[in-house]
Amino acid sequence: MQYTHRFRVQAPLAGVAEFHGSTDVLRQLMPPPLILQLHQFEPLADGSLAEFTIWAGPLPIRWQAEHSQVSETGFTDTQVKGPFSHWQHRHGFEIVDEHTTDIVDEVEAELGRGPLWWPVSLGMWLTLPILFAYRGWATRRAVERAAK
Repeated sequence: MQYTHRFRVQAPLAGVAEFHGSTDVLRQLMPPPLILQLHQFEPLADGSLAEFTIWAGPLPIRWQAEHSQVSETGFTDTQVKGPFSHWQHRHGFEIVDEHTTDIVDEVEAELGRGPLWWPVSLGMWLTLPILFAYRGWATRRAVERAAK
């Protein structure tokens, strides 16, 4: 399965990259009513890890991701442990002009297996448009404020 979300921010590439490299970025991008509990979030670099729990109501969803292909124009996070059988998310940053950047999120995934992870991962997959709409709004808000 594949999902792509693209949006534009009125901020230079460096500001977009700096925002995504922040160790607090996951908290800023998690929409309510989901609650994020960070266990480990290493500074963004090839091989760095992020480990967290997403609380969807009473359901804890534990996730561990490894970052790769880190550059000023984006990075990839790959699920090491979590609800999906496979999850890879490429965060791409494309220069439009010196004050404008397009952000392109490309997700490739396979649903989890088993009586628990299959429905959980399916529910997460089906709500990706809502998640990424919120993330686009939150990113635009944070990055454009910082660029002013």
